[in-house]
Amino acid sequence: MSKSALIVIDMLNTYEHEDAELLLPSVSRMLPTLVGLVGRAAAAGVPVIYANDNFGQWRSHHGEILETALAGRRPDLVDPLRPGEDAFFVVKARHSVFYETPLAYLLGTLDVDRLVLTGQVTEQCILYSALDAHIRHLEVTVPRDAVAHIHADLAQAALQMMERNMSAQVLDAADLDW
Repeated sequence: MSKSALIVIDMLNTYEHEDAELLLPSVSRMLPTLVGLVGRAAAAGVPVIYANDNFGQWRSHHGEILETALAGRRPDLVDPLRPGEDAFFVVKARHSVFYETPLAYLLGTLDVDRLVLTGQVTEQCILYSALDAHIRHLEVTVPRDAVAHIHADLAQAALQMMERNMSAQVLDAADLDW
């Protein structure tokens, strides 16, 4: 049986970037589902790992990243996803949660072999993270209602690519079994 980890990607966000206006409606729609999923994972003892950009602040840590996001344009989208005390945190600099991060090592210490990828952006960070997980022989699950997109058509294509090319399980969060 697989041991899962829930990965929450880039949800501690200032929403002060070029595509924010296109992203915000999708984030607003999926946020309640993602908050529920984080709660379910924590209650089931599933590791919750936040992987978040550092906004180019190379001396920052997770507390500062959270504070920066809460001081941004949409703290109402950040506050419900404050990492719990048991959550793990990985700072990332680029699209994939694996690129130049200790995530692979952390997953190994936790004996995780299945990632549940959530957060933003489906057609960017979720897709690239799924590919990097796949090439590391990790199972990938993507709850389609717990990821946000900038462009709906590209997000749909990304989900199809993950399913077909990476053997990812794409489903609704309510159908997710740990």
